[in-house]
Amino acid sequence: MPMKPMRPCKHPGCPHLTSVKYCELHAKLHAADRASAFKRGYSYCWQMMRKQFLVKRPLCAECERSGKLTPATVVDHIQPHRGDQVLFWDERNWQPLCKRCHDRKTRLEDQRPDYRY
Repeated sequence: MPMKPMRPCKHPGCPHLTSVKYCELHAKLHAADRASAFKRGYSYCWQMMRKQFLVKRPLCAECERSGKLTPATVVDHIQPHRGDQVLFWDERNWQPLCKRCHDRKTRLEDQRPDYRY
């Protein structure tokens, strides 16, 4: 029986060919059984650090650049950590954002992922 032809990975901008929906590299990103927040590193310790950070820096950094004063509700990783624990806990990689700015930033990162080959 003939095999189905290879087709491009469904992840935006991915150049790899695959016989299934996503290539091996992106299958983990699009898995239906995403790991829990705790397993991804967002533990009780993270919650406490997040609260302390937001007390020290209560305003959204992105809104401040635009001249607006909006309370921050999210601690964002400036550079996505993708499981790297050193980058995850590096406070220089954190910024306070309001939910609206965080959702916008995350959406843009997901639409235009940065590939390094």
